[in-house]
Amino acid sequence: MTGAPALSTSTALTIRQVWTRSRGLLLGAVVVLVAGIAIAAAHSGDQHGSLDPRSADPQGSRAVAELLTARGVTTRVVTTLGEATSAAAPDTTLLVTTPDLLTPHQQRQLRTAVQDSGARTVLLTPDAPSVSTLAPGVRASARTAVSARSPQCSLPAALRAGDADTGGIRYTTDVPGNDACYLSDGLPTVLRVPAPADGDTVLLGAPDILHNDRLDKQGNASLALQLLGSRPHLVWYLPSLGDASATDGGRSSFYDLVPPGWLWGTLQLALAAVLTAVWRARRLGPLVTEQLPVAVRASETTEGRARLYRRADARDRAASALRSATRTRLAPLLGVPLSRAHASDVLLPAVSAHLPTTGRDLPALLFGTAPPDDAGLIRLADELDALEREVRAS
Repeated sequence: MTGAPALSTSTALTIRQVWTRSRGLLLGAVVVLVAGIAIAAAHSGDQHGSLDPRSADPQGSRAVAELLTARGVTTRVVTTLGEATSAAAPDTTLLVTTPDLLTPHQQRQLRTAVQDSGARTVLLTPDAPSVSTLAPGVRASARTAVSARSPQCSLPAALRAGDADTGGIRYTTDVPGNDACYLSDGLPTVLRVPAPADGDTVLLGAPDILHNDRLDKQGNASLALQLLGSRPHLVWYLPSLGDASATDGGRSSFYDLVPPGWLWGTLQLALAAVLTAVWRARRLGPLVTEQLPVAVRASETTEGRARLYRRADARDRAASALRSATRTRLAPLLGVPLSRAHASDVLLPAVSAHLPTTGRDLPALLFGTAPPDDAGLIRLADELDALEREVRAS
């Protein structure tokens, strides 16, 4: 005689189920990858960054670089402080495109290298973080809109250029012999400060006269060529975040290398994680019945719980569960309400009245302490079972 084949339930996902669940994520990853490749391809080639003399973009400066080359001025692009400082010489103009990107250590190094070199240093939009170090005695003031302005000064380059698109940061200074040009509310947006050995420093409040799309406006081209082409060599310094000199000689701590705003960024990520957890959390609601994959016998459940009690050495909990179940089953047989089944002053008199001749210690049996060992727990279970059978039979 053969029995029915045992039913088994597998919880492993099939290949089709895995594909169905993950195809959305895979499709999104492919879209992001393709978009990244397309963007990288679109930005490759001759395109560089803003104010880059190799860039033909509207915000690039390739046009002014080619005009300088046509006038015999050599243009050299550098991205490190060491290259910039080593090139400082009387026949050189050093253009610093983003002075505020330099660290205080780099600013001091650059100032030391150029102050007695006799070179012309042109600083584009230096603000409070850098202007006091790179141009001592000069202070940055509030910004103003870029528009066509007249020179209003005696600087020959400005007088020959005439009106130009200037503005941005305005400056004030007490350095004697300065040329304050293209004023806005009485403050210059283009300032030339003399330096030792026939050198000087020129501060431009806005870089618009160097942009490709603004070079043919007003006298922008003339002003740019005269400011950058007064010496036969031009060093175009594009500060880079990867410059090793930014680490202050290798003495920077870990927190110096962390970008500013990391604390707010971390708090935002933590808030986003909490909101995601709340969004994905299971909602509280009524229980939903679900068909079990297999049928579990009540005896197996009881044996499993008994093993757990034994492994945890929880005889007190096991005894309490046995007594509670027995009291619950005895109460209806004795006419005691279920709400009073666990009250000793109600249940014990009812059992004694029903079994007046029983020789058991009912208080210890139904409301006693935990057995000291497993053998005592087994005896308790047998005595409770016998008491229940006796009540049913009487």
